[in-house]
Amino acid sequence: MSSERNMIVGDESSDAPALRRSLTLPLLTLYGLGVTVGAGIYVLIGATVAQAGPYAWVAFLLAAFVVGFTAFSYAELATRYPVSAGESAYVEAGFGRPRLATVVGLLVAISGMVSASAIAVGASGYLGDLSGLPSPPLIVGIVGAMGLLAWWGITQSVMAAAIVTVIEILGLAFVIVWGIALSEQNGIPVENLLPPLKGNHWGGILSASLLAFFAFIGFEDIVNMAEEVDQPNTTLPRSILVALGVTTVIYALVAVAAVRSVDTATISVSRSPLVLVWQAGRGGNGDFLSGIAVFAALNGVLAQIVMASRVLFGLGRHSPSLAVFHRAHPRLGTPVLATCLIGAAVVVIAVGVQLVTLAGVTSAILLSVFLLVNLALIFQKRREPKAPFTVPMVVPVLGFTLSILALIGAVWGAF
Repeated sequence: MSSERNMIVGDESSDAPALRRSLTLPLLTLYGLGVTVGAGIYVLIGATVAQAGPYAWVAFLLAAFVVGFTAFSYAELATRYPVSAGESAYVEAGFGRPRLATVVGLLVAISGMVSASAIAVGASGYLGDLSGLPSPPLIVGIVGAMGLLAWWGITQSVMAAAIVTVIEILGLAFVIVWGIALSEQNGIPVENLLPPLKGNHWGGILSASLLAFFAFIGFEDIVNMAEEVDQPNTTLPRSILVALGVTTVIYALVAVAAVRSVDTATISVSRSPLVLVWQAGRGGNGDFLSGIAVFAALNGVLAQIVMASRVLFGLGRHSPSLAVFHRAHPRLGTPVLATCLIGAAVVVIAVGVQLVTLAGVTSAILLSVFLLVNLALIFQKRREPKAPFTVPMVVPVLGFTLSILALIGAVWGAF
């Protein structure tokens, strides 16, 4: 076990390019919250309501349930192999197949690019409402600015993300209060929010849960910051689980606020759905919330660019064909080449593909990765049950099973 771990983790005492260990528990948790909360609820709440109607909050809880088992699996694996390109390292350790591990790592990087593209499209919608400008130039400006910040340094990037995360969570808190307690309640009565046990509505809820799954993307990005965390054995699992728990509560409450304050037909077709909730409670034009939504989405773009570039950096350690990306700037301590490539790819994808398609593709890719990661942990626990942080065997088994079911549902829905 120890020799295998050393081979994957590498020797930090060598002269190889190294990332800077400067991330603490609060910063890493805020990073995870920023990439999930900013990516999901501001952008996809309308589409989720369109499919699940008044039961959108149930769809978010179902998505969290599916994701939860895999999150615990990530928490254990992150302490076994605290490296960039974490999923690739987990699969290599579990299956003993370096090529499969490289493919998994590339899929994670691609999911980050596609996710960042989806968030950039959502940000351009909110920003377009404020400025009146078309989406393409806004997308280029958004991704370019966030790429430069990611290039500048990990501490600067995560500090900026942390500040924006606090602002966006406060904005969502206002939405929850206005939508549930202070608005005129033009939407669904509270007694109609609980779905009956039988009925065709469950098809819409399950379909919406697959879309809502995209809103939880982010907890797995935390593990790819492992080489920049000061105490990975304790900080990584805590950050993953706290970020997922807080995100779940926020999403459920925002979904309830949305369907309570605005009729579902209106909110499901809006480019700025949460602005409608704000207006229902406060009146006015909602520019304040649009501004927060833009910053939240910028945060998501930044976090995904940072994550994907670290994955390429980590893959370059063991894959000769990707070795060019295993280079850190001597002064900035960031993977500059990987960051530039990721940023350029995000612009190309965002300009050419629709939001819902981007969300669906990202979800399908990550579900495939999740089932492999859970299976890798099953193999690892059978060989070596001890780890700095451990979960029962039933956790990866259920994570594997639920990921397969969700992936089948996603593919079925696409056709």
